[in-house]
Amino acid sequence: MVIFTLLEPQTNKPLQQWEFADKSVIRIGRAQNNDIVLHGYFQVSRQHLELTLIDSPKEKWQLISRGTNGTLVNNTFVTKAILQHDDLIRLAENGPVFKFELESRITKNQSDLEETDILVTPAVCDHKDNPDGSIFCRHCGKPIVSEENFIGSYQILRILGRGGMGTTYLAWDRNRAVKGAPMLLVLKEMNADMARIAKARELFEREARILKSLEHPGIPKYYDFFVENNHKYIVMELIHGHNLEQLVIQRGATDPERTIRWMIQVCDILVYLHNLEPPLIHRDIKPANLMLRNLDSRLMLLDFGAVKELGTALETRIGVEGYSAPEQYRGKPCPQSDIYGVGTTIIFLLTGKAPMEYYRYQSSKFEFDIKSIPNLPTDLSKVLEKACQPEPKDRYLTAQQLLEALASCI
Repeated sequence: MVIFTLLEPQTNKPLQQWEFADKSVIRIGRAQNNDIVLHGYFQVSRQHLELTLIDSPKEKWQLISRGTNGTLVNNTFVTKAILQHDDLIRLAENGPVFKFELESRITKNQSDLEETDILVTPAVCDHKDNPDGSIFCRHCGKPIVSEENFIGSYQILRILGRGGMGTTYLAWDRNRAVKGAPMLLVLKEMNADMARIAKARELFEREARILKSLEHPGIPKYYDFFVENNHKYIVMELIHGHNLEQLVIQRGATDPERTIRWMIQVCDILVYLHNLEPPLIHRDIKPANLMLRNLDSRLMLLDFGAVKELGTALETRIGVEGYSAPEQYRGKPCPQSDIYGVGTTIIFLLTGKAPMEYYRYQSSKFEFDIKSIPNLPTDLSKVLEKACQPEPKDRYLTAQQLLEALASCI
């Protein structure tokens, strides 16, 4: 019998397992007619991988890669390969990882252990033969780090990103300091330079306070906020996936139907935020802040560092060229500002180009020339024209209205 185990991409922990006792050909891919069907992994081709039993007595299996983005066996790209027990197969460079096992070899290894009573002291693990990007060693189970570094009870495993406000880390809560939280988390640290600015401290603390109050499947969970050595930290859920900016850069522009379905999910999150008391304005809707989760292809809205409670002082000017509404640059954001962000995000997804490439002076004002976007369906063109109007009053009044308008385009 052949056993395939899907591994969590960074911890190498088993996520799902398939067993094949009587098959001589096993196919893996996104299409429904595969033996192992992978949903939500955009790197994987519809018919990505085929394994054939070429010598039954010797249990010899041959792998043939048919995927556009290639296949790696033990971190080496292959088109064909004879598989060995315990090999690691990765579908595409950043794709899912499978462990290939033969039941006969597992049984034999267990028997060998039972027949000996010699106690062997394990050597220090060198962490060899782990898939690229692994956080934990598949042999010893420990973090793959050059040296241990702790912030509070959280062990820092790597830097995920740096921004103007702070640095985000991948952290391991090995002592389970946060009850009910997973062991792998995102730890966001406020930069020391920003900590000296009163407004920046206010924004960081507001982000923590607001995240703690939110509960929506499209928003990462909040777990902790603490101060150590005069540094402020937020602990959040880790989302495995790719943001939409990365996806378009890697794969090109997306088709209208997929784009619409994604933006309907974003609108659903905005309906939730805008109907809270007080209403919340995200102020930073853009492709880089929309993460397509590998687990279930759900879009997650990230980065609440610019979030604003409607009704509070409207002084801070926050904006990203091409995505932020004009009123944000005047320090007067409103719920329609997020609707504008959805519209400009759609432009990027459909064209693969910065929205500003379609920004023109026409009809005595600067606005997006939606009609110049190639191959844009008429009904979607009308939705974009309204969502991207320069004046908030001329856009959809609510995210629910935009959601319904997009749904009518499918």
